[in-house]
Amino acid sequence: MNQPYKPQGYSSVSVYMMADGAQRVINFLIEAFDAQQLRRYDNPDGSIMHAEVKIDDTVVMIADGGEGYPAFPIWLHVYVPDVDATYRRALAAGGVSVQEPVQKDDPDRRAGVKDPAGNTWWIATQVG
Repeated sequence: MNQPYKPQGYSSVSVYMMADGAQRVINFLIEAFDAQQLRRYDNPDGSIMHAEVKIDDTVVMIADGGEGYPAFPIWLHVYVPDVDATYRRALAAGGVSVQEPVQKDDPDRRAGVKDPAGNTWWIATQVG
């Protein structure tokens, strides 16, 4: 019998975020990137022990930081169909601009936004 070794629709590698305010980050991801929450397990105090959201074809795992598992900001890169529209949505969702959309020396038009926990999301659309 051939047992699946991972959940259907998951890639082999997923980012795992330890956040200060994981629920705020999840809300941001839903508003900015149309993320879909897949799973969630709470601690007895209501903090998030483990949650998973899917952005396009990628699962992002997230939990509230705490004793032994401190929160720390990370950088992530995500390709989107329209960097300008996504950048505006991210700002409307509470993100803070790091870089307005611009094309430099590569084929990507790219912007940067910090989420409510201080993680930086580099948003890009390949344009040429």
